[in-house]
Amino acid sequence: METTRFAPSPNGPLHLGHAYSAIVAHDLAQERGGRFLLRIEDIDGTRSRSELAAEFRADLAWLELQWTEVAAQSARLARYEEAAESLRTMGLLYPCSCTRAEIAAAARKRGPEGPVYPGTCRGRSADPAEAAWRLDVGRALRLTGPLSWEDEVAGPQEARPELLGDVVLMRKDAPASYHLAVTLDDAADGVTLVTRGRDLFAATHIHRLLQALLDLPVPRWHHHSLLVEPDGRKLAKRRGSPGLDERRLAGEDGSALADALRAHRFPAGISLSEA
Repeated sequence: METTRFAPSPNGPLHLGHAYSAIVAHDLAQERGGRFLLRIEDIDGTRSRSELAAEFRADLAWLELQWTEVAAQSARLARYEEAAESLRTMGLLYPCSCTRAEIAAAARKRGPEGPVYPGTCRGRSADPAEAAWRLDVGRALRLTGPLSWEDEVAGPQEARPELLGDVVLMRKDAPASYHLAVTLDDAADGVTLVTRGRDLFAATHIHRLLQALLDLPVPRWHHHSLLVEPDGRKLAKRRGSPGLDERRLAGEDGSALADALRAHRFPAGISLSEA
């Protein structure tokens, strides 16, 4: 039995890319006699808007998906701090006060998520109250040894968290980073197949490392293709990609739209990236 999940952030309306991702996760769970979970990732500071969670539920119902809702991230803050404290006790976290501009200027290489942090604050003192907390990836790998993970689309993978460098796990402006929160949440919710877009493929290297460090169960992953605009860029809230709520309120048939997305029949100008 498979357990999958859809975990949107309430910082803007869902769009067709979200619909496709939710349908993939939903259908994989249904085909395998499992569960499809909805989790609201609502710890993105002032950008999170609580009223959007109700809109998300209405959108999923309009698409005729069936789900079980689990606790939102805002109800899990103590677990994030507990895990961070465990990593601090192991000597694997250090405070960092560098700005993004300073990191960009000092970085010697780029990774899958942009400039790789060069370790400026590693071994330095910094005010923890004014700092983010980074994972010392090199030290962590010396503890865990080689790791691997399995992707249903791309096949077996060697875990290479060093590609992303010493990532932030506890942010200055939020209770936890995406990397820490999503890894803990998926474990707590019993997710066995992490289904998400290919844009998050590289993040899995870090998540696999955190699972080993925190003694968490290891799921499998399914990184699906992304819906893209004519210029090749993925659909995104920040660029104003049309929301599902607009289609729903205009009277469009949600079930028909879901079936079209399953059949890879997309609206004009939108395609599925194979990159």
